[in-house]
Amino acid sequence: MTAAAPPDTPPASPSDARAPSVTGVFVRLKLSLLRNGLRQSTGRTVGWCVGTGVALLYALANGAGLIALRHNHYAPAVSVTTAVVLGVGWAVMPLFFFGGDDTLDPTRLAMLPLRPRPLLTALLTSSLIGVGPLFTLLLATGAVTAVAEGPAAVAVAILAVVLLLALCVALSRAMAAANTRLLTSRKGRDLALLSGLFVAVGAQLVNLGLSSLSGTEGLHRATSAAAVLRWIPPATAVDAVRSTGRGAYGLAAVQLAVTAAVLALVLRWWYRSLVRLMVSPDASTIAAAPEQSRQRGPAGGREPYHLLPPGRTGTVMQRQFRYLWRDPRAKAALATGLAVGLMLPLVAVVQHGSVYQCLWAAGLLGVQMYNQFGLDGSAFWTVMATISDRRDAELELRGRALTIALIAVPYVTVVTAGAAVLLGRVDALAETLGLSFAFTGALVATGGFASVRYPYAVPRDNPFSNAAPGQSGLVLLNVFGGTAAGLALCLPVLVPVIALHVTGHHGLLWLALPVGAIYGAAIAAVALRWTAPRLLDRLPEILATVRG
Repeated sequence: MTAAAPPDTPPASPSDARAPSVTGVFVRLKLSLLRNGLRQSTGRTVGWCVGTGVALLYALANGAGLIALRHNHYAPAVSVTTAVVLGVGWAVMPLFFFGGDDTLDPTRLAMLPLRPRPLLTALLTSSLIGVGPLFTLLLATGAVTAVAEGPAAVAVAILAVVLLLALCVALSRAMAAANTRLLTSRKGRDLALLSGLFVAVGAQLVNLGLSSLSGTEGLHRATSAAAVLRWIPPATAVDAVRSTGRGAYGLAAVQLAVTAAVLALVLRWWYRSLVRLMVSPDASTIAAAPEQSRQRGPAGGREPYHLLPPGRTGTVMQRQFRYLWRDPRAKAALATGLAVGLMLPLVAVVQHGSVYQCLWAAGLLGVQMYNQFGLDGSAFWTVMATISDRRDAELELRGRALTIALIAVPYVTVVTAGAAVLLGRVDALAETLGLSFAFTGALVATGGFASVRYPYAVPRDNPFSNAAPGQSGLVLLNVFGGTAAGLALCLPVLVPVIALHVTGHHGLLWLALPVGAIYGAAIAAVALRWTAPRLLDRLPEILATVRG
């Protein structure tokens, strides 16, 4: 006997088929990720606890310091500056530490049946869990407490803290979502590799800024700057508390409205980025471009390599420029030399130091000539196969040296000229440039020889290490020994400059510029020509060394 079929149920209406909220799921997922991450190892747990403790103690100390500034004339300036620094920190954090937090990558959720709008709410809520939001909450509480006066201001302070925290977290997530495909690409890994450099340079610039704010005059400058910063969200939320305490309720309402409007714009930007990531196709699903369009750039122009010298020298220079652009380790080394070479003269300008600190720029770029074959690694055999005589060896070294010179000479010229003008020492520009060119040429000379005589392997699996294990002595020999030898080679230019200063013949110091430029080029050319036969003899040994 056949059972009767059940009656057909009517289809559910769209209002009845509402998807359940995923916010709670994401909150539990964030807690599980934190808990499971701490269970991986004891060292990881200890490191997380120590780092979290230090961060929270720092936040508590700064929050207490902000509260202690109540009724102080400079409290509003410090409070709005703190809010701006928090906003900037949250905005740039994903660009540097994207790879350290897997929850910042929304493409991991692309295959799940999630709509962008509920996903945005869930991600925003779960992002409020962690050390960073707690750190921000403590500082924001101290900032609004420092400027809160009266019950109405206290009520506005609560709303201001909520808006500040929500804006910081949403801005961080929006930046991460907008740059996800960039940060997960090779260029993103290059950016992560350079993050330590950015942080170090940024910390030095912040230190210079704080030094310039010391004393009464510096605090007056900070107060003047705060008049502009107070209109930059999320500082507008903090300044709304001060406006409420002063009875300017209309101004406070405008500042809160500006903060809320910016928060709405950031959430809209985040939402559109999620739609693009979850729905729009990426490069893996788009047909490849025609061969002709790939060969030419976006603007249809040619690459500038046709401007390089013809023959093997130009070919070597083109290869080295491609290495500097594509190899993260070479790019990091060059960027460090450029950044620090600019930062040290900048310190001299701010602290009214000596124009001769511009020699650091020449030195940091000149040392790029050291260990030229280490970054080639096992690919050095392709270079080795093309060197058959002394002429080939000399052209190989010349191409590598000209690559560095093409970067160093204009860079050193611009940095030195700028520092001389800012320091009011235009009279010392010629001699400083002459010494810089001589120093660069001397380092190129010694670096070429050291690359051939004392090469060392650079590990490819660890981009943050500059030498293989057990070869630290060779690194020190290259850097310190080569620099000392370069300084010794500069004596034929340095000694006459000192003599002219001592004897008072300052009118002849301009001769240091042509003499230093000619001497630097000559000493580099002679040294490379002398090193070429030694490179030819040591090719197999260099290959065995740089292979690691």
